[in-house]
Amino acid sequence: MKKVVIAYSGGLDTSYCAKYLSKEENFEVHAVSVNTGGFSSEEIEKIGNNARKIGAASYFNIDAVSSFYQKVVKYLIFGNVLKNDTYPLSVSAERIIQAIEIVNHARKIGADYIAHGSTGAGNDQVRFDMIFQTLAPGIRIITPIRDKKLTRQEEIEYLQENGVDMNWEKAKYSVNKGLWGTSVGGSETLTSHQPLPESAYPSQLQENEPQQVNLSFTKGELTAVNGQENSPERNIEILENIARRYAIGRDIHVGDTIIGIKGRVGFEAAAALITIKAHHLLEKHTLSKWQLQHKDYIANWYGTHLHEGQYLDPVMRDLEAFLQSSQEKVTGKVFVSLHPYRFVLDGIESDNDLMNSGFGKYGEENNAWTADDAKGFIKILSNPGKIFQHVNNNQ
Repeated sequence: MKKVVIAYSGGLDTSYCAKYLSKEENFEVHAVSVNTGGFSSEEIEKIGNNARKIGAASYFNIDAVSSFYQKVVKYLIFGNVLKNDTYPLSVSAERIIQAIEIVNHARKIGADYIAHGSTGAGNDQVRFDMIFQTLAPGIRIITPIRDKKLTRQEEIEYLQENGVDMNWEKAKYSVNKGLWGTSVGGSETLTSHQPLPESAYPSQLQENEPQQVNLSFTKGELTAVNGQENSPERNIEILENIARRYAIGRDIHVGDTIIGIKGRVGFEAAAALITIKAHHLLEKHTLSKWQLQHKDYIANWYGTHLHEGQYLDPVMRDLEAFLQSSQEKVTGKVFVSLHPYRFVLDGIESDNDLMNSGFGKYGEENNAWTADDAKGFIKILSNPGKIFQHVNNNQ
């Protein structure tokens, strides 16, 4: 039988692919989940059992949480990357690592085919196909949902007809959960005006009393939460477990897709948004004016290239080198207050805080210059404007 490795999440799309390829196309289906965070061992076991029930010859789970953090997430933090100032690239970032691991597994078991459940109208098809074609040009890519132009309702009906039991109410929403956030897509996100219902979000409000957490960063990496040290990826998980109880981090992102149409997707990413905003506040205190200025556009390009599946282009390693270098002095604590549906950055504490230079206090004291120094500086600084006005007002 022909071997196919399917990028399997256990959701509606990949369940359809597993059933269709094994039953209709007579493939030997090997389902592979790449865990980039957000799944318990019980959930992984359940996904595997379902894959085998549907018709997969084998199921394999690859733990890629640390790899995902080291190769992608830490640079998104270093760059404070939010697509369109909103979205922390939760899913687009994961797809890159998942695609790389899927290729490796396909080679390992000698599969000539790789399948994924992307539609023909989204970004994931581009990300998966580009990685697959770049790293394994000899392996054929199979995409039943894209090729057959299936709707979610048509997938549901096919699985029901073939005796597959799922939570059909949940299947109405496409939910992708990971270390850096959870995306939520459904009928509402296909419109321009409807919000997602409360029930569509995986986390519900459980805490009403505010609490403060302190986040410790060492050279830009989150090394402790409330004084307890762990690996950065574990600290992200700990922060997520605390903050999601406040239903923090929900929003709907609107942006330009790789294929040229506008798209809308809901998400919840409590830890990602808090970490990025806390890290950015610490940078404001510890980096120079020009470091902050140049980091903005470099990080924007890094996020854009990642979003569009260009992770393997060597320019990404160049941008990562700059972002890494910029973090040398980004060490200290950030104090954050959590409230229902929102958070507040209270302040920072750092040995590298440039506000503690002793040169002056903004709006209060000038200890390193005189009044005459200030007047002369301002006079020279105004010269370009005075020259422009002089020349143009005399024409």
